Amino acid sequence: MRARTNVAHHKRKMKVRKAAKGFRGGRSKLHRTAMESIMRAGVFAYRDRKVRKREFRSLWITRLSIAVRERGMMYSRFISGLNKAGVKLDRKQLAEMAVNDKKGFDKIVEIAKKHAVKV
Repeated sequence: MRARTNVAHHKRKMKVRKAAKGFRGGRSKLHRTAMESIMRAGVFAYRDRKVRKREFRSLWITRLSIAVRERGMMYSRFISGLNKAGVKLDRKQLAEMAVNDKKGFDKIVEIAKKHAVKV
């Protein structure tokens, strides 16, 4: 008696169809097209998980740069001053402070100014 794959075959197809739910037209209805769309979507998802980290870091740096310039300092000197002062806050925390805790951020800028290189 030969082995038949009815149930396994159906499950595989349903798994693909479920993953393609919400795609437009044949991309959600036709097996081969759905497979291609899922593979492509997976590649974008993998790539963009890395890109998201880059974009957020860039956003934090932009926010910090603006906030520091308002207080009469350059971003690069600010970061350098913090490193020399031994302040262990990352850019995400600093950007959050710049937006939500202005007084605390002013104190940090003063610390950075003390330790920054004078030019």
